Formats: sequence, structure tokens, C-alpha cells
Amino acid sequence: MFDRRSNWDKLGERWVEGRVDRDTIKVGKKDGRFVAVAVVVEHSALEMFDMNITFGDGSTYSPPMRLIFGQGTTSRVIDLPGDARFIKKVEFRYGNLPGGGKAQVELWGLDAKHDARDGRDGGKGHGKGHGKGHGKGHH
Repeated sequence: MFDRRSNWDKLGERWVEGRVDRDTIKVGKKDGRFVAVAVVVEHSALEMFDMNITFGDGSTYSPPMRLIFGQGTTSRVIDLPGDARFIKKVEFRYGNLPGGGKAQVELWGLDAKHDARDGRDGGKGHGKGHGKGHGKGHH
């Protein structure tokens, strides 16, 4: 579902190395306007405590997140409230599970121009599957 052939854009990734960690993935206008996000965890198990999304207009959204991710698992698709809009940044608070190694957390976004299924963006067709995959801010 989340790869270069999909309608989802990789907005960034972080490596989790400690027991409790905080990270921010900065996004921005050039990345597009989004209607949904998802989180993918690879390489190790992880517990996610919080996720706070700040939009371009300064408003925020904190979906309920207290989740345990196994290695190679994905969150549910998190629909963003309101109309499609720019994401300024996404802040995470999480920690490795006991006995876990380094986990990679990826943030993916569904760009409004490629989400014609629900009509929120007024699109007429289906996305072509660009999946930019431009992970920013590697640790």
C-alpha cells in the first residue's frame, strides 16, 4: 500500500534508538495538500504514545495513537479533519519495546490531488501513483 507505485507520498522518516524518544518530521507546502496520513514501522517493535499534526494555518490535530507496532506494521489510515491542507510538521512521542532494536518510523501522506475517491478535493479521476518517497531528515 505504501510504496513508490502508490498514491501515497513518503513525507519523512526517523530512527528510534532509545527507550523514550521525541521526533519531528517537517513537511511544508511544496509537499502538497493532504487528506490522510499513515505511519509505518520497520526493523523493530515500537510503542507510539502521541502524534501531533500541525497544519499550515497553525491549527493542530492529535489523533488517538497509543499503539504497539510490531516490526513491519502499519497504522490505520488516519483521515485528517476538514478540507485537504498543507502539513507544517508532525511530532511523535514513542519508545522502543524492551528487547527491541532500532526502529524506523515512516510518515506517509495521501495527497488531495491523488485522492479522487471521496470527492473532498473535487478530483475527477484516480491518481497515477507517484509515491515520491523523498524521506527527509534521516538520522
